[in-house]
Amino acid sequence: MIEKRDFYINGTWVAPAQPRDCQVIDPATEEAVAVISLGAEADTNAAVAAAKAAFPAWAALAPQKRAEYCAGILEQYRKREDEMAEAIRAEMGAPIKLARESQAPCLPWHLENFLTAVEQIEWIKPLGDHAPNDRIALEPIGVVGLITPWNWPMNQVTLKVIPALLAGCTIVMKPSEEAPLSSLLFAEFVHDAGVPAGVFNLVNGDGLGVGSQLSAHPDVAMISFTGSTRAGIAISKTAADTLKRVTLELGGKGANVIFADADEKAVKRGVLNCMQNTGQSCNAPTRMLVERSVYDRVVTEAAEVASAIAVGPTTQEGRHIGPVVNKSQWTQIQKMIETGINEGARLVAGGLGLPEGVNRGYYVRPTVFADVTNDMAIAQQEIFGPVLSIIPFEDEADAVRIANDTPYGLTNYVQTQDGAKRNRMALALKSGMVEMNGQSRGAGSPFGGMKMSGRAREGGVWGIEEFLESKAISGWSND
Repeated sequence: MIEKRDFYINGTWVAPAQPRDCQVIDPATEEAVAVISLGAEADTNAAVAAAKAAFPAWAALAPQKRAEYCAGILEQYRKREDEMAEAIRAEMGAPIKLARESQAPCLPWHLENFLTAVEQIEWIKPLGDHAPNDRIALEPIGVVGLITPWNWPMNQVTLKVIPALLAGCTIVMKPSEEAPLSSLLFAEFVHDAGVPAGVFNLVNGDGLGVGSQLSAHPDVAMISFTGSTRAGIAISKTAADTLKRVTLELGGKGANVIFADADEKAVKRGVLNCMQNTGQSCNAPTRMLVERSVYDRVVTEAAEVASAIAVGPTTQEGRHIGPVVNKSQWTQIQKMIETGINEGARLVAGGLGLPEGVNRGYYVRPTVFADVTNDMAIAQQEIFGPVLSIIPFEDEADAVRIANDTPYGLTNYVQTQDGAKRNRMALALKSGMVEMNGQSRGAGSPFGGMKMSGRAREGGVWGIEEFLESKAISGWSND
């Protein structure tokens, strides 16, 4: 079992004010791998007070100096990247290969991109030639509360902490109580990089406790949250009384539109993308929309691909999917699979219960439903597990209608060799991101959605600007 750690407040590790233990469960074994304390209001207040006291000096630092501290965090990661991968494996059930090659490397990928992006920011810039004595100044918003999820822990920690630091903000972070070990290790990186005391603080806790306390705190100028839409709504309501800025990155129900002329790898790519991280990704393409003329072939291929996906222990090397994060999530996924069967969808792969040969751990069978209609619960609700719904469409207009008929709007996908059609689809789909023909978004591209997926824009220049205020100045001296 991993040694219990205290909270990181004002540059040191401190014991909680009112210890309340919480076990961290390895979802592959259902056994405790660590014990953490959940914070009380006194812990939250102490962390906010430390961040508030540290803010003036940190905000006054030259942006280049703040960037040097962030580069130091990257240097610490390089020394301990295997530890990070192991922490993620143990806390949220990522197979070790995925943890080592995809989960942990989110930290250097985003951090390096932010170090490039910050150089593009003009901190004091002219309004325009028409107003030679006007300037727009960008300034850090203040103390920020960062609430991060368990499914891609270092992805979200890095997407929030690094731009906040570069912007000149000071931080109180509450990682998910389901997966806090990687964040505690990250706090060690911050400490060992020499980031000044009080600039970054970490308090473990749950949403009703530390999460709500940060959302309501009058000295917290902004909340950045990634998680469920339900929790995002609650945070917004709590934060309203103090009129703080709230940025939300929430759920998704992405459509993957496969036209008849899609490339030969499109179906396999779509199924594997849906099942990656055991389906625990908000941008997963969980609705596969298929042109009617190739529908039967695609259903058969999708079922074959899903049936061939291995499910195995997280300590085992190789490519396979692991468990979902906890018993509650497993039970909810089972209920949604049962709902799909009862709604009349045709089960073509997977189904209820544990995979064959598995008797412990929160493992789910890779599941595919065909003949789904978009009004079914499995097509409208975010399942957050390895469950794919296949829906036929007649033509381009029908595909757009079905894809947009969802409360979510995070990521949609398009597969066609027709460039003009791709462009039309990209503009017609109501989502913050559109990825086509398997091409990933480039470095510095913003991640975020529309509608019930929230409206955060994380990554690149946009990610830093979320933590900045714009100040309009007239009468600027040009002497």
